[in-house]
Amino acid sequence: MATVIKTVQALLDEASCAFEKRFGVKPTHAAKAPGRVNLIGEHTDYNDGFVFPMALPMVTVLVGAKTNTGTCRVETLAEVANEDRYCEFPAKGVKPGTPKWANYVKGVVAQFPDEVPSFDAVIVSSVPLGGGVSSSASIEVATYTFVEQLIGSSTQTPEVTKILRCQKAEHDFAGMPCGIMDQFISVMGKEGHALLIDCRSQEGKLVLMSDPNVVVLVINSNVKHELTGSEYPMRRQQCEKAASILGKPSLRNASMEDLEAGKSDLDEETFRRARHVITEIRRTDEAATALENGDFNKFGQLMVESHNSLRDDYEVSCTELDQLVEYAMELKADGVLGSRMTGGGFGGCTVTLVKSSAVDKVIQHVATKYKATGKEATFFICASSDGASPIKMLFQEIEIAVSHITSIVLEET
Repeated sequence: MATVIKTVQALLDEASCAFEKRFGVKPTHAAKAPGRVNLIGEHTDYNDGFVFPMALPMVTVLVGAKTNTGTCRVETLAEVANEDRYCEFPAKGVKPGTPKWANYVKGVVAQFPDEVPSFDAVIVSSVPLGGGVSSSASIEVATYTFVEQLIGSSTQTPEVTKILRCQKAEHDFAGMPCGIMDQFISVMGKEGHALLIDCRSQEGKLVLMSDPNVVVLVINSNVKHELTGSEYPMRRQQCEKAASILGKPSLRNASMEDLEAGKSDLDEETFRRARHVITEIRRTDEAATALENGDFNKFGQLMVESHNSLRDDYEVSCTELDQLVEYAMELKADGVLGSRMTGGGFGGCTVTLVKSSAVDKVIQHVATKYKATGKEATFFICASSDGASPIKMLFQEIEIAVSHITSIVLEET
């Protein structure tokens, strides 16, 4: 059975209750930002390529209030292993440190050119941690959206600036040299659409994705991963090395003909890393066209090709992800169109495109076979959702109503 995703209101209530318990007052401001699932286009964003994510209905909600103490106090309701769920840090001159989860909040605070007021806050999320669906970017973007409200500037930060600042927060404070995709879709997602992102031009193209006969099924392997280790930076360095040897500014500018011509100058592993990126960029572009044309069979075929490339050439899959893809594809004749690992790899989630009439059968089949290996998977049926936004709190709604009534009385007098 698919897991029921908590509503934004349920998360807001949970966070508000915890905030009042921790700080003794009610929160005054709130914001939400979604996680994402990347349908295709993995490890291409930091190579100036194309990616094709959609925003998820799973979101991070942050509630809080401005203070005058000079100290930010933040609590997370997430289960974080071996770390304190509460953190304090100065609003000015903030530095990374422990607990690690708080670095995503600190990093965002440090990116604001304006002085950020101190605040108290509570974070709650329905985005699976370490699941490859960008829980980190959802925290960053929710934090940025929240702090914008506290500052109260009449001029909203341009969306691309907001995205780049959140990305820099992850680079500088979490030590993760991520591409632009996660923050981009968390800001720019739109209900009923996937978003083809050109990471070189930093532009997005919405592609309609609202066929009721097709379902996006996200399956969490429940194998946790942490990408701040050596594997992710190593892949990025290999890509940069390959591009340099090929005489290209990035692998986005390289073709398979270029790669074959330069093969003798590359070691075998770097060649395979570059081959994945070059072919994945092409697959992603083709997949967006297939979706625009309603060709779900072609889209599914490209998903499987993507997984095989990530498994064999880029080597970022793992046994559990391979198993989940294999089990899903065993029901190809029953309505599974395609399946692949999604996210950075080394654990996390797969994404499967399946006919809605077959989704229950697929869940049962995959769950049974995966359980036989001694593991439990979690299943989410996901519709594409909107990007980040402030959440109006009750007191704000009351203020608006009072203002409206006052204006009517003044007009009448």
